[in-house]
Amino acid sequence: MALIREPILTPVAIADLRPTQITVGMREVKAKRAELKKRKPKKIGKFLGDHMIPVILGPRGRHYVIDHHHLSLALHGEGIEHVLVTVVADLSALTLDDFWTVLDHRAWVHPYDVHGRRRDFSAIPKSITGLKDDPFRSLAGELRRIGGFAKDTTPFSEFLWADFLRRRMKSGQVEKNFALAMKQAMKLAKSQDAHYLPGWCGPNAG
Repeated sequence: MALIREPILTPVAIADLRPTQITVGMREVKAKRAELKKRKPKKIGKFLGDHMIPVILGPRGRHYVIDHHHLSLALHGEGIEHVLVTVVADLSALTLDDFWTVLDHRAWVHPYDVHGRRRDFSAIPKSITGLKDDPFRSLAGELRRIGGFAKDTTPFSEFLWADFLRRRMKSGQVEKNFALAMKQAMKLAKSQDAHYLPGWCGPNAG
């Protein structure tokens, strides 16, 4: 495995990017699209330069996204065709099976579906546009944004929180009344039950 110590910046078509997860929170994608709409067209270039997409170079020279899936999908939705990427590691010499095994051991892949169930790597979409909506990932993302838990370097930490909430809430709650679901999520986040999760901020003093 060739680890790239110096960033390699390459413009890549968003349509050609390969995900390393099955789901995203579409509510979060919509929020990012709204933020992008506020930016002046001539400043988008600088924004893209400041928000490079980290990728792993895989078999056949394909670029596999290991972070910023939501941003990539938002940019694509706003009609932006290319992004700058930083190649974190070059695994292009590996077979596809070996490639996924390495990504799995390095916590660079999250093959879990909208029900939080682990799936075969073949279930991962072949393009960013194939990502599925997980309402609980949206809930976890918003929960972190408003201080329900702290930002953490643990890989896929928001998905861990999403699964925690998924086991204690019904999906209909999130889809029908997001604001009410957020109140319940915040209460759960401050409970002792969540103490093992990355970024936990302690029990609810109230």
